[in-house]
Amino acid sequence: MRLALLVLFIAAPLIELAVLIEVGRQIGFWWTILIVVATAVIGTAVLQHQGLETIGRINRSMAEGVPPVEPVAEGFFLLLAGAFLLTPGIITDSIGFLLLVPPLRRGIARWCLRTFLTKATIHVRTAGTNPHQRRDDINRPRPDNQDGAGPIIDGEFERVDEQTRHRAPHQDVGKDN
Repeated sequence: MRLALLVLFIAAPLIELAVLIEVGRQIGFWWTILIVVATAVIGTAVLQHQGLETIGRINRSMAEGVPPVEPVAEGFFLLLAGAFLLTPGIITDSIGFLLLVPPLRRGIARWCLRTFLTKATIHVRTAGTNPHQRRDDINRPRPDNQDGAGPIIDGEFERVDEQTRHRAPHQDVGKDN
């Protein structure tokens, strides 16, 4: 993890700088600046269009009652593409433009979701339980609950069968008498 952060924050900018210097040598300083600015402007325009398209897909999925997992993942990669496009450099702009290609972005999003779903671990705990409690301690009786029947939930309730017993027959809605 530390090596990855080292590469991300030190090596990547140095490589980007070396590429910019070499491109500047080959085509000139102002042309290099123009390329960096033009890719940011063009990329932002394409990003805005595709972002609105993705928001529309998310809304359609939600209207159909389908969880918008894939469109949200694509939206994340569009956000990442925007960050790459706004970062000055040739390599970052190239990565940003690659993420703007819809089939490529969808493929990366599906791969990431598939990888996440196969390797992810989900931990569920209820309120009031100790997050560091071991699995074999769960059914062991605790001092506050000597019978070991589980957590004690404090609340108010009303028994439904008592309500229906005292209700007059003409008050039952939707029942045939």
